[in-house]
Amino acid sequence: MRRDSRARTRPVLYVLCVTPRPEISAWRPRVAGVVEVFHAHFTEHAYPMHVHDSWTLLIVDDGTVRYDLDRYERATPRDTVSLLPPQVPHNGSPATPDGFRKRVIYLDMTQLDERFIGPAVAGPDLTDPVLRQRVGQLHTALAEPGDEFEAESRLALISERLRAHLRPRPDFGGPAPAGAGIARGLRDLLDERLLDGIALEEAARLVHAHPAHLVRAFSGAFGIAPHQYLMSRRVGLARRLLLDGQPAGEVASAAGFYDQSHLTRHFKRIVGTTPGRYAARTARTRTRSTGEAARA
Repeated sequence: MRRDSRARTRPVLYVLCVTPRPEISAWRPRVAGVVEVFHAHFTEHAYPMHVHDSWTLLIVDDGTVRYDLDRYERATPRDTVSLLPPQVPHNGSPATPDGFRKRVIYLDMTQLDERFIGPAVAGPDLTDPVLRQRVGQLHTALAEPGDEFEAESRLALISERLRAHLRPRPDFGGPAPAGAGIARGLRDLLDERLLDGIALEEAARLVHAHPAHLVRAFSGAFGIAPHQYLMSRRVGLARRLLLDGQPAGEVASAAGFYDQSHLTRHFKRIVGTTPGRYAARTARTRTRSTGEAARA
């Protein structure tokens, strides 16, 4: 007996999962001491280990960010202020189902010098409602062209309060970890050859170490692999060039990347968006600010 195949046919339900595109805006205000302002909403993006040349002053408006700093796991919920020091590797990922919404101000070394790096590593998350409120007010002032004097005033109070929290302790010159000198030598070479790069064999020869030992010493001293350090430094340079208004298509070679796809791959992995989208957001913010300033 022949069966009707249509009787056994069942409807198939396809569920299309669309990951929301990250919401990002970035700009460089005309305020001394501020390198960049960065606002973002991420639902799934996870930052790899990377470094910045500047201080990262971070507040979270929604959700929680989980991150590692100097091999310690930490988290910054919405009621804290986090201060991540320059040249110290860290990562970051959502610790809540809906991701997180954050606002970041990158500060240069005129606001906090090297003495505060150690204390910031030891205690990066500050529970201080007054500081939290002031950082939010600073973001508001930085978003409005013409309010630069207010932003400078608020930044001065924030920097003073951060210094009071950190209170650097005297350095008694304890013994340096084994391999620290070799690691610093490689870091200096990577900084000097940021654009051209350097082969591992040549670096090992210059610092008088075996290549494998050199990689282990660097990773052990700084908590990040040499290639990760180099790429995050190049991405940092690419961000600055994009903020300066340089076209995304020209930034790859200017920041030491092999080509545009090489830049895009590492930029998206670290920043959470492509250079083109980052530049577009920056350009819109810069155009809006210029137009509002002209009308003022």
